Amino acid sequence: MNVPNAPLFRDPIYDGAADPVIIWNHEANEWWLIYTNRRATVEGQKNAWVHGTDLGIASSSDGGRSWTYRGVIEGLDFERGRNTFWAPEIISHDGCYHMYVSYIQGVPTDWSGHKRKIIHYTSTNLWDWNYESELKLSSEYVIDAGIHKLPNGTWRMWYKDEANHSHTYAADSLDLFHWEVAGPVITGFPHEGPNVFYWKNSYWMIIDQWSGLGVYQSSDGEQWVRNGIILNESGTREDDGTIGLHADVHVSGDDAYIFYFTHPQRVEGAEPSYKTRKSSIQVAKLELVDNILICNRNAPFDLVL
Repeated sequence: MNVPNAPLFRDPIYDGAADPVIIWNHEANEWWLIYTNRRATVEGQKNAWVHGTDLGIASSSDGGRSWTYRGVIEGLDFERGRNTFWAPEIISHDGCYHMYVSYIQGVPTDWSGHKRKIIHYTSTNLWDWNYESELKLSSEYVIDAGIHKLPNGTWRMWYKDEANHSHTYAADSLDLFHWEVAGPVITGFPHEGPNVFYWKNSYWMIIDQWSGLGVYQSSDGEQWVRNGIILNESGTREDDGTIGLHADVHVSGDDAYIFYFTHPQRVEGAEPSYKTRKSSIQVAKLELVDNILICNRNAPFDLVL
């Protein structure tokens, strides 16, 4: 069995790996994790450590069991200065990689009050990226793009709109370059990190509601019904004893695997410190039982990407 390590990966420079996306590197013939490279080891003002972040890279040549830190994606800046990159979404289409990444100008010291944009880049090798555009979406406070194709062939992007109650909104495109806002999708309470995948004859959406990962199901990728919640209880693996956060799901045949991150030593009420900031990436297998999506994060499994 190809049993993955737990934790799957920790960033050896800043120890703040978060918001992972998994993608096959066609040129290198290996799997890549690209992630928000939070600066957990850095002491500074308030929440400066979550800003000024690059996108980290880890690679695996053994089918995802173990991962090696490879550095950060360089050359993304389209304006001067030290800026902030969060939560990449990367898809491969017609020989081209498309990345949609959350962007904040500069290095703010507070979480809120700063415009957030989603920026589109393209690449042929995952190392070198070309700036394409800033997307014009439902507000100037948007993050966490997730993309999947609808049954009619249209590409749909789901994202968090912080100016609209931190609900999930959507935009549509025929070519991955030009996007038109479709409107709100998941409302009623604030959340983030929508990730959509197709598996076992349904579309599924995972959202991060900061108390576990909410699950929604759809027959067409447009109308969604609540299905449950996963990764809301502590696990027993190393660094897996807290809730799961901002995830990406990879479907491989009949199997689906969820890549998420944890703050393994964060406890409610604790003073901010390196221990509360650091994070680990984990992977677990998804199951469908009586049409309910579940995730037993403690169960050993064979990772077949």
